Order: sequence, then C-alpha cells, then structure tokens
Amino acid sequence: MLVSSDRWKGRKVLVTGHTGFKGGWLSLWLNKLGANVTGFSLPAPTEPSFFEQARLSDVLRHVEGDVRDLATVQALVRETEPEMVFHLAAQPLVRYSYDAPVETFGTNIMGTVHVLEACRSVDSVKGIVCVTSDKCYENREWLWPYREADPMGGHDPYSSSKGAAELVISAYRRSFFQQGARVASVRAGNVIGGGDWATDRLVPDIIRSLLAGQSPQIRNPASIRPWQHVLEALSGYLMIGERLLDGHDASACAWNFGPSDDDTQPVSWIVDQMLASWPERIGWEYPQGVQPHEAVLLKLDSSKARTELGWRPRFRLKEALQKIIEWHCTVEAGEDARAVSLRQLNEYEMSGETVVNEARAA
Repeated sequence: MLVSSDRWKGRKVLVTGHTGFKGGWLSLWLNKLGANVTGFSLPAPTEPSFFEQARLSDVLRHVEGDVRDLATVQALVRETEPEMVFHLAAQPLVRYSYDAPVETFGTNIMGTVHVLEACRSVDSVKGIVCVTSDKCYENREWLWPYREADPMGGHDPYSSSKGAAELVISAYRRSFFQQGARVASVRAGNVIGGGDWATDRLVPDIIRSLLAGQSPQIRNPASIRPWQHVLEALSGYLMIGERLLDGHDASACAWNFGPSDDDTQPVSWIVDQMLASWPERIGWEYPQGVQPHEAVLLKLDSSKARTELGWRPRFRLKEALQKIIEWHCTVEAGEDARAVSLRQLNEYEMSGETVVNEARAA
C-alpha cells in the first residue's frame, strides 16, 4: 500500500487546482517523489494559502488559468504532454455554492468536461484521476455508508455539481477512453490538514478563531462526516494513478477513500478535540440566524479500496487533528511551512511502513 517513488520519478504530471489546499499538498508530494509537475489553476483562493506558505511555485511549473476556458486547457495539455493528469480544480464549498451556483456548475461540470476533452486528443496521457467528492451521492441520511455504485445526486449546487461531474466522467470513460488513457474518479471524505484556509469549513474556521483568540462559531454540532487527513486521500489518489500508468484497466472506475467506521465522528467531537489540544483554553458558540441546508449524516464505504488496493487509513482521527494543530502552531511560531509539511509527509510515509509490517505479521 506504499506509494512508490520509482513510479513517479521523472514523470510529467499535470495537476489542475494546484493552488488549492488539496492540490497543493498533492503537488508537494509529487515533487518529493521526483515527478515533473505542471500546475494549472486560478490564483490561490485564500490569503494566506498553503500554496504561498509552502512556496510551491519554487518546486513546480505554475500556470494560471481557468478550467472553464476550453481553448486554454487544450493548449496547455498539448504543450505539456503529461503522462498523468490529476484534475482537482473545482469550486469546493457547499455554502458558497448557494451564493454562486453558476460558477459552481460551470467550474465543476464543464471544467471536468474541458479537462477530459483536452486529454483525449493527446497521446502522451496514460491516466487521468478526476477528484470529485463524498457529497456526489444522493444523500438519504441513512446509517450505512455509501458505495461506489450508489446513485449520484445532491441537494445543494455543490453536491449536485459533483454528482453531475461523476456522470460526465463515466460518459467520457465509456465513450472516448476505451483505448489509450484510463480514467478514474476518486471520492474522499471531509479532508482536513494543515494549511487549509477555506472559509465556511469547520477545521479552518476553528483554526482562524483559535489564532485570533476567539471562540469558534459551530453551526451543526451533531452533523457526522467522514473526516480524514489530507494525506490519507492523496495516498489513495496516487495509488490509483500508479495503476493507471501501469495500464491496469480494472482501476479505471470510481473509488471511495474514507476513514474507518469508528473515526466517523460528529462535529462536536472534532471541536472538543481541537480545543483540548490548543495551548489556550477557549470555548465554542452557536452562530445566530438561519443556516442553509447541509447534510446531517454522511459515511463512505471504502471496502473496495481496502480489498483491491490494500489501502487503509494510517492516521487515527485524533492523531490527524493533532497534526493540524502542530502544523499551524509551528508555522505561526515562524518555522518554514514547506519544511513542516515535508516532515509530516515523511511521518505519514513511515506510518505506512508500520501498517504494512503489522499486516504482514498478522
């Protein structure tokens, strides 16, 4: 289940959305593995941002652009001639999608169409990993986890745009990628980690409040989500990428990457753990006013990834939250953000070796 540097050294990789939180961590990891990374994205969406703090423009080719512009995407793919494409560019926020539904649908659906359309005419592309979301499923608020074959849907513009993107990916796979490049889609849980500064997301909102010495405002303390450290999801994406590069047809499909069932916790648990780990004692509060609809219960079934890939989470949720507190406290104290991130990457890789050894012993 370990990601192999031998598979990535010298590979030409295109990452869309590399200025975002998850795309930034993926780009840093690919660079560490020896890949030649080109990033295509709008400017960093927040200030501060992981992209700027980790100085990622120093370790990859940074190209600014919009996936809603088909001609630009096509020209970049032709000029770059990547072997692997990781498509992460998206409007990633549920609450913002209520304010900007046209932008959300345009970026998440047509942006995916444009990336796939650009890739299907370039012979160098061997694999495409399209990142969607755990929220792509038609959420019926039931107790059991969603599997890859469950229906797509979505109550809000963000969730429905991700469900529609999955339909686009499936149609392109069956219509245009039966030969040549292989296309997979990956659906992760609520990804958390150091350097996430997005607005209206639980963990970044808590971090901002703690750094300001203020009590965080918690909208839905009873909501349950599949929380997981960003490196858990990215390790799954990279494992799928390796199999696509190897020509593994069976991997060209949809994949869930979520936490263990006993690490699917309510918002209140996350808040209590983070506040307990913070150096100062701070409480939390409820916000005032009516809040837009958000799903209450959402779980992912990752049994396919565990069985067919040997993938499994390496950090328990409590440890993942401690890594986030450590990242932000250390960077706030003046340590280099890229060095902190690479250290946590090394710790994650070492934890993977421990998991493999334990599995062999069992």
